[in-house]
Amino acid sequence: MRFATAALALAISIAANAQQFPTKTVRFISGVTPGAASDTMARLLAEKMTQTLGHPVIVENRLGAGGLVGAKYVADAEPDGHTIMMYASAFTVSTLLSPDVLNPKELQAVATVATIPTVMVTPPGRYKTVKDFVAAAKAEPGKLVCTDAGTGSSTHMAFERFRFAAGFEALNVHTKGPGEALTEVISGRADCYFALVFQAQKMRDAGKLDALVVSALQRTPLMKDLPTTEEAGYPNSAYNFWVGALVSAKTPRPLVERLHKEITTLVQSPEISAQIRKLGAEPLAMSIAEFDAMIKKELVENADLIKKANIKAN
Repeated sequence: MRFATAALALAISIAANAQQFPTKTVRFISGVTPGAASDTMARLLAEKMTQTLGHPVIVENRLGAGGLVGAKYVADAEPDGHTIMMYASAFTVSTLLSPDVLNPKELQAVATVATIPTVMVTPPGRYKTVKDFVAAAKAEPGKLVCTDAGTGSSTHMAFERFRFAAGFEALNVHTKGPGEALTEVISGRADCYFALVFQAQKMRDAGKLDALVVSALQRTPLMKDLPTTEEAGYPNSAYNFWVGALVSAKTPRPLVERLHKEITTLVQSPEISAQIRKLGAEPLAMSIAEFDAMIKKELVENADLIKKANIKAN
């Protein structure tokens, strides 16, 4: 009886804390540099949540290990909902490449924010279609060069996922970031790169490169003429690049649900949705259960891809 009474008292206390939340400054922890897509989205949400919560909401950058430095900080923070990790799909890659830094179970899903398609870009005039590219790659295995923005990045994983689905070999070159990866393609030294859609659109419109296909589950409104990799005839080739919020796994469920409601309401609002689309992304609203299931599925799929591609942490 005493245990039941204590449990009831604890449940009431947790629910009360969720209703009183926040009691101090709320911090979004960003594992990437200011200006990156997920960081910008964190700042969009922070500005609005400062108004809706009635307390300051700020963004703090903690860089390193593919976002894991920031994620570990959140995992070890007081589980009171005031410290939130704004992460991307790299979460289901970095934790596999560096399990000694962070176990994915140390964080729990809160809310999705957006998806950002990647687009396969090639030097101007070199390939008319994605099938032409694949045919060229198969004709001379290992000769074509494809860049990415770093080991385990969305641009790297999109390439590997497409490569295995299409069944070709190519020389994969890891660069220091999107700028260098794009430069190699524009100059003609590289044959392909899976660029974020807003980068691809800008460069294609300027005539600096061609865009062949979208690595996403559906077409992107920014480049409606491009088919998805699966529409082009390559099953299981799409890479899902998402942005979402996570908190310490020890955070009580009522607080997680409160944060989910706050973030999802903003993501679905006309103002924030429009701002997300300006970044070349699509707003994404999922339930906590759906987000959690997506993470678990990706951890399994990416573990298999990392093994097949022999990807190692830097």
